[in-house]
Amino acid sequence: MRTSARRPTDHVRVLIVKLSSLGDVVHTMPVVHDMRGAHPDALIDWVVEPGFAPLVRRVRGIHGSIECALRRWRKRWWTSAERYDAIIDFQGLTKSALVARLARGPRYGLANQTEGASHEWPARWLVHHPIEVEPRIHALDRARVLAAKVLGYEVQGPPVFGLRPHPLDTIERTMVFVHGTSRDDKLWPEAHWIELGRRIMGEGWRIALPHAGAQERVRAERIAAALAPAADVWPAMSLDSLTDRMGAAHGVVGVDSGLSHIAVALDLPHVQIYNFPTSWRTGPLASHGHAYQVSIEGTPTPDVDTVWDAWCRVWTQSREAVRA
Repeated sequence: MRTSARRPTDHVRVLIVKLSSLGDVVHTMPVVHDMRGAHPDALIDWVVEPGFAPLVRRVRGIHGSIECALRRWRKRWWTSAERYDAIIDFQGLTKSALVARLARGPRYGLANQTEGASHEWPARWLVHHPIEVEPRIHALDRARVLAAKVLGYEVQGPPVFGLRPHPLDTIERTMVFVHGTSRDDKLWPEAHWIELGRRIMGEGWRIALPHAGAQERVRAERIAAALAPAADVWPAMSLDSLTDRMGAAHGVVGVDSGLSHIAVALDLPHVQIYNFPTSWRTGPLASHGHAYQVSIEGTPTPDVDTVWDAWCRVWTQSREAVRA
């Protein structure tokens, strides 16, 4: 907190404003652990769009989630009378800053855009205290640095997401293929998925294919048909249930998408595929302590051999970590 009178052990009430998207919400999760490390008795609420609220409620240390349905905006949806010691807009957009204004307490947010991230200039003027952050910074680090500057502590150690899956029954050794993404230019060719799947199946694994929407379902069915009988198309399910299913799997290969970022948060062995040189700002990094999670880049896309080699290294490292 930006006041010398407040000690790190004092009780504080904090409101996180991070409405969407899935990957952005996941990258903000470690601030909860950081805040609670500096202020063990902190009460931390989070304003988020309804689709991501079940995920936020799983984060260890969250006091409450406040659902904000922007697409069904209604006057007076905000009914909380709580006063917060800090309201932090991690999104940096006009809509998130306006949501932050509805709460009672001092408002903090980003003073500047960071490379590759969305930012709208009115957001700076809609908070009481705009905070400057390094312009070239990973999305996860940006959130951690902003929270630390607001609450007066130093960022320490690797990120801890605190995302808790509900335990499921043990399943066969399963690799999840996160093949879907919101942008076509982030996709990996279907032929690559099929070739990678054959190599993984040759090691005794099963392949699981989640999907969101009709187009992804059709793609998943084509890949599964080529890999039958050791590939399964998961049924449509909520994000809550999907997190549990992924948490029970043994590894994930995926494109740059929200589900791949969930794999990172669940600490699963993971290879994340990038068609652009942008993994430095959203992908798993060794500097974050991700010993068995890596990003692979390629132009126009990484080839199968590169992804396969990366997976073999990741799997070996994860097994070594278990034995250590």
